[in-house]
Amino acid sequence: MSYSIDFRRKVISTREEEGLSIRETAKQFRIGPASVSRWINQIASKVSTTRQRKSDKSELIKDVEPYPDAYQKKREERFGVCQKAIWQALKKLGLTYKKNSTSSESRRKRPASISTKNTTV
Repeated sequence: MSYSIDFRRKVISTREEEGLSIRETAKQFRIGPASVSRWINQIASKVSTTRQRKSDKSELIKDVEPYPDAYQKKREERFGVCQKAIWQALKKLGLTYKKNSTSSESRRKRPASISTKNTTV
């Protein structure tokens, strides 16, 4: 829960009028001294990011078809969402891109061959 701008202004003006310290002001209004200190520097709370956090999955699928190897940063710019939203949507859709698909196959060990000699006792 955040405090209203009016309350913040009242706290700061009371501090200035009465010449109180930050701790004394906080104690008088029963709030944390860190809040008073923060309000002295900036009364209004910071505005959160304006970027969307969800992407349209059908549009993302359409974007992957012509640009299968595009970086998530480029998709972020095209869709106007954060990079993590792109990553999560691609993961949910099961769309991953492995840049060097042959490397994992070449590193696989070949199955051991079993000798089929006839041994008689």
